Amino acid sequence: MTIALKPPSQRRTPFRDKAGRQGLGLTILAWAIGLLFFIPFLWMVLVSFRSETDAATNPPQLLSPFSIEGYRNFFGADPWGPLLNSATASVLSTALVILLAFPAAYALSIRPVNKWQDVLFFLLSTKMLPIVAAILPIYLFAQFSGLLDNIFLLTIFYTSMNLPIAIWMLRSFLAEVPVEMIEAAQIDGANLITTLRQVIAPVVMPGIAAAALICFIFSWNELLLARVLTSTVAQTAPVYLTGFVTSQGLFLAQVCAASLVVSVPVLAAGFAAQDKLVQGLSMGAVK
Repeated sequence: MTIALKPPSQRRTPFRDKAGRQGLGLTILAWAIGLLFFIPFLWMVLVSFRSETDAATNPPQLLSPFSIEGYRNFFGADPWGPLLNSATASVLSTALVILLAFPAAYALSIRPVNKWQDVLFFLLSTKMLPIVAAILPIYLFAQFSGLLDNIFLLTIFYTSMNLPIAIWMLRSFLAEVPVEMIEAAQIDGANLITTLRQVIAPVVMPGIAAAALICFIFSWNELLLARVLTSTVAQTAPVYLTGFVTSQGLFLAQVCAASLVVSVPVLAAGFAAQDKLVQGLSMGAVK
């Protein structure tokens, strides 16, 4: 009598069964947490397609008639100026952050400068001061310099606000680059700019995309600085959204429609860069 043995890959062991159950449990938990964060967004989308009367019902009616009244009122209020201001400040500040953070991260990782750890901790310490503690001198500076309600001043502040985060992120990504690649480029006669642009940048492009996306989201969603330093000319989209809370009450359908429209650029950027974002975050997480 012969006994057929299963290949090693098909043999089930108590350890493998336990690992499989743990993996299934973690998967279910991840889906549950994802749905927990997604349900409020889904509810916002549903409410945005309701009339104000149906949106204000308590308890809310899930099967109410659809209406575009909220979107009609939102676009009728001419929101293009604040949306353009947010896009300008976010895109310009993100571009400046990457241009400044990339060589700084190179100097702190591949070619470390003297006392590079002190530099990193100094950059980290700048994020420990709450922005509300510095809002008064920032406002006085903007007032005395005549730069109140100026989108380019807001761009500079967004750049300084996100620069430490980008440097820390890009440094972890650049630490993964083999030094042999850089040495080979230098042997071939490439200068520093060429090495950064043609050798290192393509390798760490997922990390650059991840850092740029995070900086863009932080700039797009920022409210406190924009609320204090802008009024009408340089008003951004988050500040514009606060205008829907009036003394007459909260127009829920219109607020949800406006919030959804303002969220579209961030969602589109995240969807377009999702592959590079996952690669970049995983690239910087494992040494």
